[in-house]
Amino acid sequence: MPILYQPPKPNKPARQKGDTHDVRMGPLTSYIVGPTGIRFETQEQGEKIILFMRQHVIFLVPTICLAILLVLAPSVLVPFMLRFMHLPIRLPVGYVIVGTLFWYVVTFGVVLIRFLRWFFNIYIVTDKRVVDIDFVHLLYKEFSEAKLSKIQDMTFKTGGFFSTIFNYGNVVIQTAGELPNFDFESVPNPEKVVQTISGLIHKSTSSTI
Repeated sequence: MPILYQPPKPNKPARQKGDTHDVRMGPLTSYIVGPTGIRFETQEQGEKIILFMRQHVIFLVPTICLAILLVLAPSVLVPFMLRFMHLPIRLPVGYVIVGTLFWYVVTFGVVLIRFLRWFFNIYIVTDKRVVDIDFVHLLYKEFSEAKLSKIQDMTFKTGGFFSTIFNYGNVVIQTAGELPNFDFESVPNPEKVVQTISGLIHKSTSSTI
């Protein structure tokens, strides 16, 4: 599982004019610029996180709807089965209770896995590279990265009613050589993401001249 944490915020003196403003994320944050208190596994000393992204939070709505449906299902199905289905034997109440508890355990597991896949599928842009962390399951993840100097082209794609209303889309990053291309799926503010990465590449190129 990705090492991603927010250490406790220490007490700090009052900010003076011109101090950098700390930007801290909530548990459902899907787009944040210049976050503080966040690290990832291979982050280098002095490397700054410029953008932190996940899929737009709107993609949690189907999971929430599924959770509500599965939680309410026993209260509808169990009375229906007991009343209208003519079973050869009458099920003891204990069996019904155990079956219902098993249903809720499975429901919790399904919803938790869907949430973890959203929560830990992370896209990061630093001042040195882009990083894609794909959560597969609790014991396995895929980690891809590319230096800014290896990025050759970028495009963003939006389309459809919901992506227009909620301003999300895919950012496709093409890299040089044998490095894999990156696809930041359904991230908020895709145009700003491309602009930010382009600015970092330009800044990096200018500093090496």
